[in-house]
Formats: sequence, C-alpha cells, structure tokens
Amino acid sequence: MEEFNSGDYTRQLEDTLKEQQSQLTGMATQQSGSLFQNNNDNNLIVWQLEVDNVLERIEHLLKGEIVGYDEDGSQIYVKPEDTSLITLNSYGVQLVMNIISFYLNRNTILSHYKEERINKILFDLGNKLANLIYINYEKMGMDSIEKRSRYPMLVINILNTVESTYNRALRGGERESLRTARVVTQNDPLGYGGGRGNQNMSNNNSKAFRLLRPSTWV
Repeated sequence: MEEFNSGDYTRQLEDTLKEQQSQLTGMATQQSGSLFQNNNDNNLIVWQLEVDNVLERIEHLLKGEIVGYDEDGSQIYVKPEDTSLITLNSYGVQLVMNIISFYLNRNTILSHYKEERINKILFDLGNKLANLIYINYEKMGMDSIEKRSRYPMLVINILNTVESTYNRALRGGERESLRTARVVTQNDPLGYGGGRGNQNMSNNNSKAFRLLRPSTWV
C-alpha cells in the first residue's frame, strides 16, 4: 500500500481549492456578462419599438424648427429667423400630428401586413390628407402662395414616414425579428453555445479532487 504523504496531500488540497475558486470566479464573470448582455438586449428592443422620438422630430419639422445649440453646446430645436419658413401654425401642426399618431405606433410595427394592404393604406391616407390640407389650408396657417405650394411635398414626406413604419410590419418582419432574438437569448443565457459549457464544466468538476471522496485523492 502506497504511503500517505501529508505534505503532498496538503499541497494537492490547496491546488484544488485554488482551481475551484478560479472556476467560481469565471462563472460569476460570465453570469455578470450575461446579465449585462441581456440588459443591452432589452434596451435594444425598447429602442427598436420606441416611436416617441420619431414623432417628436416630426413635430419639430412641422413647426419649421431647425437644429441649433444651447449655451452648453447641446443640440436643440429652435425657430428659424426667417418666419416664412414656418409653413403651419400650431393648429395645423396639431392636426397633422393627430393623424400621424394613428399610424406611427407599436401596434403598427408589431402587426402583420401584406404589401397590397400597405399600398392601400398609403393610397387612402395620401388622398384624404391632401384633401384635408387643401380644404383647411388657411386655418392651418398657409396664408401665402409660397406656403401653399409646399403642401404636396408635406404630404409626400408624411407618406414616406408612414410607409417606413408599415414596411417594418411587412409580413410580420419586426415581430419575427424580436421573437428570434428572444429565443436565441433564452437558449444561450450564459454564452456557452446552447449549454454545452455547463455540461463540460460539470464533467470536469466530477473528476476533480473531493475532500470527502477518497477515490479522488490520488
């Protein structure tokens, strides 16, 4: 029978403890990175579905505002010095924004539309919006020939924005994209490639030194 060496046993025990501590530290780091990644994924999804910033920008543009800078150097929207660049008054801006808000929202983005249906929606919106502005142009602030000449371009810009939103819902593309991203994140939460890393680590740990398992002492 092989003679038991307490010195070798102590060193082996110390080495094993260091190895297990290193493994635990690595697992904690990977889990922390996973949580950070999941948080980033959630932030990306929120940003991807956020339309308030788009609506806010459209409202500034309808007001004729341009990008400027405040005292701290941050970008802000300011009214142009040339007031003739302001096409719509507050009533006109609010009227157009109320219409756009029905089209630019999360329900639209996460819906499932066929191309024919999107084209029909844009066709109807374009006609109705053009008629609305044509009938109410004076009340909306278009009090000059120059301002009235801009209304076809205004309608086109609004239609292009709405079309971009509906194209995200073409055949449920946006919804499918988010579903796929969520499934990938759930199936590989720690970045091990489907959990294989967990299995390998478990197998390695089963073969490591155990203080209460004499068969692992040698």
